[in-house]
Amino acid sequence: MTEQYGRKIVLQYPVQNGDFLAAGKASCELKRILQQIGIQADIIRKIAVSSYEAEMNAVIHSYGGKMKVSISPARTEIVVEDQGPGIENIELALQEGYSTAPDYIRVQGFGGGMGLPNIVRCSDQFDIQSVKGEGTTVRITVKHF
Repeated sequence: MTEQYGRKIVLQYPVQNGDFLAAGKASCELKRILQQIGIQADIIRKIAVSSYEAEMNAVIHSYGGKMKVSISPARTEIVVEDQGPGIENIELALQEGYSTAPDYIRVQGFGGGMGLPNIVRCSDQFDIQSVKGEGTTVRITVKHF
């Protein structure tokens, strides 16, 4: 779903647990839209990395959720909300290399423990809230200049 880019584009995508065939499609579409409206390539890379990592975390670790994106002339804001087990120790989860991904995920090439650290590195603002047994919300802002 897209609103016209006069002031803001608003997008929303479902995120399904374990759906590795669809995983990353939202981030790819977001990248394409940013290219079409003329956002700088280095900014697009930060947004693409952040959105992909957040999307994949929800695919791998949650029971499902949604990714909402708001693109304005000054910034792109991404909110990924999921239902699921939540993150038991956020501080630990933010450490490079820490992962709770099961072996069957790692065999597929995911779950290396770089998702959240990559999001932090690529974002201008980052917030994560998680309630054990309920879910997690990740908020990412990347400024366009």
